[in-house]
Amino acid sequence: MKITRITTQKKSKSRYNIFIADGDTDKYGFSVDEDILIKFGLSKNDELDDATIEQILEKDSLHKIYTQAINFLSYRMRTKKEIRDFLIKKEAEPEEVEEIMDRLNDEKLINDKQFAEMFVRTRINTSSKGPNVIKRELMEKGVAANIATEAVSVFTYDLQYEKAQHLLEKKSQHKKNVSFRKQQEQWRTQLMQKGFSQDVINEVLSGDTVDKDEEAEQEALRSQAEKLIRKFEKKYSDYELRNKVKEGLYRKGFNLDSIKNVLEEILEE
Repeated sequence: MKITRITTQKKSKSRYNIFIADGDTDKYGFSVDEDILIKFGLSKNDELDDATIEQILEKDSLHKIYTQAINFLSYRMRTKKEIRDFLIKKEAEPEEVEEIMDRLNDEKLINDKQFAEMFVRTRINTSSKGPNVIKRELMEKGVAANIATEAVSVFTYDLQYEKAQHLLEKKSQHKKNVSFRKQQEQWRTQLMQKGFSQDVINEVLSGDTVDKDEEAEQEALRSQAEKLIRKFEKKYSDYELRNKVKEGLYRKGFNLDSIKNVLEEILEE
């Protein structure tokens, strides 16, 4: 087959239409990317056999997928797993996937260690997440455990404490009708879910980040006591009622001495 002319595509200036002889005229044969055109040195009057055309088209298909991978990388860094998953989603053949992965690696366009380091820095600067959650996110993206562990090592104890303390200060307003102890349990759970270490959580909660509001505590205790009395007074009386209410208040995190005093006040009114 003889190439009769080569034209640039209107919609994509980096792709070329290859026309081949068809009797006294010519017809469209196939299209290739500029890189493939140069790689094979295609020009007018070149003669191609079927095997060469097949090879050209295979390389062009590979180049298309490679270009898509480059575009995928242009928005942000990606892990090797993310790139591999993307290529598979684009229906690249297994050998094409490996060839593209090798090329991207050789071109230093994918590097899980660099990705992890940048990911951790970004999370530290833009989120309230602790190192345990960030490490889990890295591993979910396909980063090896040892690389993820090394990357989050920059999240020092002092930095954790500072972030956890700041997070707690934002949440530390004493909730109405909730005991201080119960609220501390909720704060502990929230900090654990955020990914902070147990040592940091213990220190933050035992420090002076949040002061117990005794007035709010008493208001919450009295409110909860009145609710429980209304709940149980139709079924229990005297000693049994007092015990039921006392048990309920203790489970809600209130101090036993404070419970005793409040019950005496309410039940004697």
